[in-house]
Amino acid sequence: MLAEDSTLLREGLIRLLTEEGHEVLAAVGDAAALLREVEAQPPDIVVVDIRMPPTHTDEGLRAALEIRKRWPPVGVLVLSQHIERNYAAQLLTSNAERVGYLLKDRVAQVEEFLDALDRIHAGGAAIDPEVVRQLVIRTTHTDPLARLTPRERSVLETLAQGHTNAAISQKLHISMSTVEKNLNTIFDKLELAHATGYNRRILAVLRYLES
Repeated sequence: MLAEDSTLLREGLIRLLTEEGHEVLAAVGDAAALLREVEAQPPDIVVVDIRMPPTHTDEGLRAALEIRKRWPPVGVLVLSQHIERNYAAQLLTSNAERVGYLLKDRVAQVEEFLDALDRIHAGGAAIDPEVVRQLVIRTTHTDPLARLTPRERSVLETLAQGHTNAAISQKLHISMSTVEKNLNTIFDKLELAHATGYNRRILAVLRYLES
């Protein structure tokens, strides 16, 4: 399902997803209509703009949070015109599974947009690389992240985008064993070595985004 008040972008997304073999169950222009559609027929994934009518502030985000609360199996991909760190943190605070946060410009990079949908559908996360990059800049001097080496920070940054160990290995041109070693060190430095309940990967991403 799609929720986007720009008719041009909404119709473009419908065409793109349909051509790629996806079924668009509904496409609406406001958050209230989205919630009604999800209640009537929960989809696999919802793609929603953060800023929706009537105030164009955070209606889309609030709808996304409501969907995650009421319909946990539904994946949520939030689109934003600009990087809004607090919104990203709110979206991920309760659970970093089946969730994504992308800048709207990323939609034009079709393969990355479709890859994000696939990761969310598979139960993972997809965080825009530019969002993560800005968070790296803002958290450089913040403990405990300051204890990470440049390589460990790169691994955590790529992890925060929602990538698997294999994808991290490929993107950073390092071996799988190096990825695993760095992740274990990261978990230790973030005091997640013996964490239970949430997956440590998710906890590491949350710690990263909230710092």
